[in-house]
Amino acid sequence: MSLPETLLLRQPALSAEHLAFVYAGDLWLADHHGQNVQRLTATPGYKQTPHFSPDGRFLAFSGNDDGAASVYVVPVEGGTPRRLTFHPGDDLVRGWTPSGEVLFASAHQTISARVRRLYTLPLEGGHPTVLPMPMAERGAFSQDGRLAYTPFAEPFWSWKRYRGGMTVPIRLLDQNTLDEVEVPHENATDTFPCWLEGKVYFLSDRRGVVNVWEHDLKTGDVQQLTFHDDFDVRSLTAGPGRLVYEQGGRVHLLTPGEAYETLQIRVSADLPNTRARYVKAAPHVTSFGLSPTGARAVFAARGAIVTVPTGKGDPRNLTNTPGACGRDPAWSPDGQSVAYLSDVDGEYRLIMADQKGELRRTYPLGEKPSFYYRPVWSPDGTRIAFTDKALNLSYLELETGAVVRVDTDTYDHPLRSLDPAWSPDGQWITYTRRLPNHLRAVFVHDVSRGESHQVSDGMSDAVSACFSRDGRLLYFAASVNYGLNTGWLDMSSYERLVTRSLYVAVLRRDDPSPLAPQSDEEPGTPPGEPDAPAAARSPEPVRIDLGGLGQRIVALPIPPGEYSRLETAEDRLFYLERDPTAEVNPEQAPERHVLRVWDTAKRETHEFMPGVSDYRVSADGRKLIAASGQPATYAVVDVAEPPKPEDGRLDLGQVEVRVEPRAEWAQIFEEGVRIHRDFFYDPGMHGLDWAAVAERYRAFLPHVGHREDLNFLLAELSGELVVGHAYVAGGDVPRGEDPRVGLLGADYEVADGRYRFRRILSGLNWNPDLRAPLTEPGVNVRDGEYLLAVNGRPLRAPDSVYALFEQTAERITELRVSPTPDEADARTVTVRPVGDERRLRLRAWIEENRRRVDELSGGRVAYVYMADTARAGYEAFNRYYFSQLDRQGVVLDERFNGGGSVADYVVDLLDRPLLSLWATREGRTFASPNASIFGPKAMVINELAGSGGDALPHFFRRRGLGPIVGKRTWGGLIGIYDYPPLIDGGMLTSPRLAIFSPEGEWEVENVGVAPDVEVELTTKLAEQGRDPQLERAVELVLTALEANPQQRVPRPAPDPRAVRERAADGEPEPDVAR
Repeated sequence: MSLPETLLLRQPALSAEHLAFVYAGDLWLADHHGQNVQRLTATPGYKQTPHFSPDGRFLAFSGNDDGAASVYVVPVEGGTPRRLTFHPGDDLVRGWTPSGEVLFASAHQTISARVRRLYTLPLEGGHPTVLPMPMAERGAFSQDGRLAYTPFAEPFWSWKRYRGGMTVPIRLLDQNTLDEVEVPHENATDTFPCWLEGKVYFLSDRRGVVNVWEHDLKTGDVQQLTFHDDFDVRSLTAGPGRLVYEQGGRVHLLTPGEAYETLQIRVSADLPNTRARYVKAAPHVTSFGLSPTGARAVFAARGAIVTVPTGKGDPRNLTNTPGACGRDPAWSPDGQSVAYLSDVDGEYRLIMADQKGELRRTYPLGEKPSFYYRPVWSPDGTRIAFTDKALNLSYLELETGAVVRVDTDTYDHPLRSLDPAWSPDGQWITYTRRLPNHLRAVFVHDVSRGESHQVSDGMSDAVSACFSRDGRLLYFAASVNYGLNTGWLDMSSYERLVTRSLYVAVLRRDDPSPLAPQSDEEPGTPPGEPDAPAAARSPEPVRIDLGGLGQRIVALPIPPGEYSRLETAEDRLFYLERDPTAEVNPEQAPERHVLRVWDTAKRETHEFMPGVSDYRVSADGRKLIAASGQPATYAVVDVAEPPKPEDGRLDLGQVEVRVEPRAEWAQIFEEGVRIHRDFFYDPGMHGLDWAAVAERYRAFLPHVGHREDLNFLLAELSGELVVGHAYVAGGDVPRGEDPRVGLLGADYEVADGRYRFRRILSGLNWNPDLRAPLTEPGVNVRDGEYLLAVNGRPLRAPDSVYALFEQTAERITELRVSPTPDEADARTVTVRPVGDERRLRLRAWIEENRRRVDELSGGRVAYVYMADTARAGYEAFNRYYFSQLDRQGVVLDERFNGGGSVADYVVDLLDRPLLSLWATREGRTFASPNASIFGPKAMVINELAGSGGDALPHFFRRRGLGPIVGKRTWGGLIGIYDYPPLIDGGMLTSPRLAIFSPEGEWEVENVGVAPDVEVELTTKLAEQGRDPQLERAVELVLTALEANPQQRVPRPAPDPRAVRERAADGEPEPDVAR
């Protein structure tokens, strides 16, 4: 494809002779006119943030060819880039010092991945020097050594015109005094600072679209230099006498005082990432099914629909449409057709192909386009049931193409209900739907009459209804302790184990109970001929006697458990039971279950297959396919007996799918447009003509040369919605293998040409997540000792200490450690490095804060830190709050809180008044509620607390719990869940729920929560070891304690009630003296 001009040229940099930029994942050089374009790098990974050295001889950049983004330098004449950093986290180049050291940003010594610091590193490599700012994202040095920097990152590329608490300021730091001043700032984002002839130039969206601005230090004035009104300026750097920036996919040159010059650059080169190729299907499977007799399995993988034989034959691709996404295949009951969802015609429709892949027919599934889920064939092959994003359950009449609406769910929920299952005769559909009370109930729908009827009573949460194979019974699982789980967004739903029992409804009033009493008797003489085999019988019409149906529901004699996914086979009911021994991370891996079976004849249950994540029973009820493990493997087995571990394993290793990147990228772009169109909480799209917005960005698609180019384009598109949580990430992005760098939980310094342990982090070595390698029993390494060698390899400056720890994470590693730099004094210690030490750093910070609060308050005030409002924050609150119930007040610190759920649990516990006290004969009195600190409270917040970290201080204030100290929070209080994955495994989210107040006003989102007392964390105070935000919070709690000192309630005098009662009956009171 030949284009007159290449767009999506990114992150330009300028030297006296060259222009550098990023395109298609590589670095390119050109002259100042944009001519004579040459490729400087040629590897699959993504390169970014190029900056020329002060003398113009080298280009520093970050690239991921060796795993995480590392710092590299390459001569402008070309050659192999030389790697300078080896830490397993991302290191992002930000420029150079005037003396020729690389300036880069890294989070490797911070407590949160969203917080970085700036480092300098000599050209030959070695150990980096950290700059004094406690938070720093971008920076630029003036020729006289002044530093302009931003304390934190821009609030995501995908959030334009952001106005929350994380609007970035630019600060000017005097490196000698550590005094800093701020470039005159508004509630907008100022970023990409750079110096030119004594002035600071930067990007700002303070007038809407991001443009170039100038700050004159002599006058204090700030003025706008460019006035682009179509696309934001996305990067800015300074070169000799000029600025260079990226805007609208093009490179622009700007000499202050003159009009900008737009370069027309054409890149004519081989772009390896655009070449068609075959990829393994197995890692990309999104759904699976089984043919009616289990002869073949069917998979959706990388947009293709593929069938795989269980015995003889080869895999077969039914679609062969690289630019389309096929989803949710379902095999017809007669085995002749496969139905699946596909956007091959631009919107998702149902497609029916025969089992050889020949197209039969395409069916639209609604007048309004939407996303659809899991087609389910009726057993007679005449209808297909499905659900959609708009909460509807419908079915398709295959003969006419008519779509019939069955029902609509009540609430949008992360766990979709409306899970249809057909009766054997295809005349009834059973499903569950949420009621206004948030519990799910079982329904049956009469296809002939078009009527739905509720089966369960709505007093329990019922799921996974299905018919028996003869159509006379209806099975489902239900919970009567679902309770607080109705608040799925609330932290108060945590650790509320939901157990379910299995139930069966007898559909005909004249049928016996499947659990009726049994009695052994001699068999009678069977009259007439035996029945025909079950496979040859036509299904008996299903009859449901609705009257009194509730009284014909009985519980199977199975103990309650965490049950789900019921399916029937002949004389069997299969179901999943969550494996309580499995470690579950819902964000990364499917839950592990035990597949169990209820034998209806023997009336007993037993384990069928362990370690299952999901399964499907074949239409004839004789086989099932089960997925196990991560990455998943698949097996097709008989339902009659539990299989052996090796039985029925399918070989997906030979299944490959052809990928044509440009076609796939076009599909992903359109998918992103549709996800926003259909999932965004506001159907008015915040006032945008969404189709017109998409068309503006669609024009850049022909210029995408790398998957990261596409992510950038999707982020720009998403940003037009002016909303948080519109994330774009992942996909088939080439990157190097993870070198598994091991970490010791330590900070280093260079002394006498050797590396020395400056600080060793302690851990909780009984906790696998907080294991500190150097403090484990028998290691005994101390601060100030030298690290001389790793696994026999000597370590000396300027070698990188982390380079010697490649391939050592969680592996036995030998260290030579010495109290002096002399090898003669060294000893050998054996350790097992960790792969991530951030939790150790966070714990060290928390413990230091706890000691500080103890000292400032004389042990009267508790300190509790919550890093998020998800599981980790919940567990931290429980650990630290309840262990300090003997304190009189509490400071809750939620700085850098990454969010999660709504922490109603926390504010409820902080807002519990004293109700009573209790006396015992021995020991101290205690209170009700006992798990409470009744004294004053304060909260500490900052700009990087957001989402659930916005809700927590917002509700803290709404409850009137105490003052809030620090800086305004992020302002990203909006919700995301349950999106279709992109065809290559990438992710795009579109907020599905937004907060508004009890007064009916939108709140917090794009605003944040302001403190009652604003306190800045300055570089000077941080270097002094001070934490002014925490100190001020403690001061406010102590002041409140002084104003309202907690009074110890004395135990009342003994109660002589027995004596008083006798006196009331007319008996004389005893002589007390006697």
